[in-house]
Amino acid sequence: MKITRIEIAHHRLPLDPPFPASWDPQPRRAFGVTLVRVFDDEGRMGVGSGDAMHGFQEYAHLFLGQDPRHLERHAAVLDNINFHAARCWPLEIALWDLVGQIEEKALWRMLGGASDRVAAYASFGVHRTPAETAEMALRAVAQGFKALKVRFGRAHIEEDFAVLAAVRQAVGDEIAIMVDCNQGWRMPWDTRAPWTYAQALEVAQELARWNVYWMEEPLHRGDYAGMARLRGATRVRIAGGEGTREMHEFYTLLERECLDVYQPDVVWTGGMTQLARLGATVKAANLFFTPHTWGNGLGLMANLHLAAAVGTAPFLEFPWDPPFWTTSRRDFPLTQTIEIDAEGWLTCPDAPGLGLVLDEERLAATLVSAITLT
Repeated sequence: MKITRIEIAHHRLPLDPPFPASWDPQPRRAFGVTLVRVFDDEGRMGVGSGDAMHGFQEYAHLFLGQDPRHLERHAAVLDNINFHAARCWPLEIALWDLVGQIEEKALWRMLGGASDRVAAYASFGVHRTPAETAEMALRAVAQGFKALKVRFGRAHIEEDFAVLAAVRQAVGDEIAIMVDCNQGWRMPWDTRAPWTYAQALEVAQELARWNVYWMEEPLHRGDYAGMARLRGATRVRIAGGEGTREMHEFYTLLERECLDVYQPDVVWTGGMTQLARLGATVKAANLFFTPHTWGNGLGLMANLHLAAAVGTAPFLEFPWDPPFWTTSRRDFPLTQTIEIDAEGWLTCPDAPGLGLVLDEERLAATLVSAITLT
């Protein structure tokens, strides 16, 4: 059994209205998606999505002609490519999807998962006024969500605190609230400095007052000493890791006891193979493993399979902030959007691999460029 070809396609969905992401000073007027398809010599296809795969052409020969089932080998090569070039982990997701079809198993089963579902939390992406955010929170609860995440980062921290207070007062004490501070990384054009430890501690103390479930990215991703110190100084759980690029950094975070909640994204760092091992290590330390999922539906589903298999996620991130961010926008490459059920659960398909079907007509209409590597 051999890999016969790899296809990489870039798609672009115009956004009207634009998406004013809280972590990006520039409103987003289009949503770009990269799809990677991997074919074997029996005509099966696996698909993945994530980073743009820049420069992968130079390394395609390291996979063409190889047995797709050698997932450990492929993950090791991609880890090397990650050092020399770009993050090409979407290929690893496509390989897992392909092997799932070969073995006729859903990914959560391949990973040894005992459960096929995880409770979702509504992850807001837009800065709104306190009253508007409280209204959105009530809408989320009406949809079935038992947890939600609000974004800090307004011009004055007092404005952020006012939003948190309004949301807690609106939803009551039974709904879990997370706060994303967005201090771990910046967009290329955003030159603001991250918070200092003193600033983060001030915020943590206020979050504790409102019984916040976790505080996400309160410091720069490399401030191990600050995160460990903050974790020891507050009863609010400290979460992070979405922008952490290499696996050794996660194990340093663990060794230095920096986080309560680990949030790698399977399409950004490590792929299924390495993050499944990390998840087991996090679980053994009695900590939470619940991936970041702000991408398209393929990335969300890959992270859902992984989180369900690891089994320590109290909630999984579900990007949701209509009208700016909807499931129809997020999942435009798919024939069906991914939705929670009435009780707020996300359930993995039991079909082989990821269990997703591509909307080929929509993909053809949004195609920007494509290459085939043989």
